[in-house]
Amino acid sequence: MIVEIKVPSPGESITEVEIGSWLVEDGAVVRKDQEIAEVESDKATLTIVASEAGKIAHKAAEGESVEVGAVVCTIDTSVAPAPKKEAAQAEAKAEEEAQPEEKKEVAPATEVKASEEFDKVKVTSVAKEMMKEHGLSVDDVISGLKRLGKKEVEAAMEAPKSAETFVPKKVASRDEERERMSSLRRKLSARLVSVKNETAMLTTFNEIDMSFVMDMRKTYQQKFIDKHGFKLGFMSFFTKAVAVAAEFHPMVNAQIDGDEIVIPQFVDVGIAVSTPKGLMVPIVRNAESKSIPEIELEIKELAEKARTKKISVDELSGGTFTITNGGVFGSLLSTPIINPPQSAILGMHNIVERPVAVNGQVVIRPMMYVALSYDHRIIDGKDSVGFLVKVKEMIENPERMFTNGKDAGELLLGI
Repeated sequence: MIVEIKVPSPGESITEVEIGSWLVEDGAVVRKDQEIAEVESDKATLTIVASEAGKIAHKAAEGESVEVGAVVCTIDTSVAPAPKKEAAQAEAKAEEEAQPEEKKEVAPATEVKASEEFDKVKVTSVAKEMMKEHGLSVDDVISGLKRLGKKEVEAAMEAPKSAETFVPKKVASRDEERERMSSLRRKLSARLVSVKNETAMLTTFNEIDMSFVMDMRKTYQQKFIDKHGFKLGFMSFFTKAVAVAAEFHPMVNAQIDGDEIVIPQFVDVGIAVSTPKGLMVPIVRNAESKSIPEIELEIKELAEKARTKKISVDELSGGTFTITNGGVFGSLLSTPIINPPQSAILGMHNIVERPVAVNGQVVIRPMMYVALSYDHRIIDGKDSVGFLVKVKEMIENPERMFTNGKDAGELLLGI
């Protein structure tokens, strides 16, 4: 029986995808539920799996654009795949058959070289054994001598090696490599250019003392792992801080829709994740109503899905605010680009120990520069600066995340 494999729908708004790569060759015999191809949309890279076992026949080439629902391959179920155990044994046998041939090619050359080397001069048996033990050649030991002994080998062992021995010289090349841009990267490129041309983007900066959050992680990390089963990172703190700060400065969470300004009553935070196919931004929805452990787990799961191409378009759609962390790559300071139609993005950076003034004293603290890029068309300077200051306050005083961003003393005194 011939089974048709069609392109699944990645999302409601997507009508066309691109065949990114075939994971199996045309005519190969595949197993049921085996991944056979990767398809790329302008939002994500998804995989197609074999619904049945059998011999596959490609109906579309790599790089070809096909409509959602189109047949990309067929599977002939009358051809059964070999059992896994037999396939593994056949593969191991093929490796064993290939190995002796390689040895036959290499061994004679080595023997000839060694015999020719020792035929040039007279070498004692003791010297030969020492040279073999320490990996020395005749050229390493002598220069114009006609007889090698124990003393000559010992002298060569103590001689310093040349720089070329430790640092191999790179061969000069003028070669180039070319690869086709993926659909995801082409769409990302167009969006980034449109942001620069269509928004009044500005960036404001601040710095955060990370010692309070770092001390908290150090103190409670093991207990956190024991209870929740995963590590506590920094991103969950910033996600929660952003969600709380948006309640004080809602315009940072707003968007322009034609002639109207849309101000969501929720905070859906996009977390920028770098993948081999390009940048993806999975969404943590309703971050304002979630705890730090809930946010941390969701970030971990979404990032893993994005990197393994298991993420859905729905998990990448929407979002009212974005956080990007260039610090994981060593960035000290940058100006992040807004993710449209959002109006602002927070950039985290590397944590560096720097001297700072604390209560009139110069102390060393782990500091992080943070940057907020925003669309000045709807976000005023007061809101942008105030938002970033509020995030700084909550990261430096994490307990304020439990008091909705307010000072505990003010709440206690009712002021």
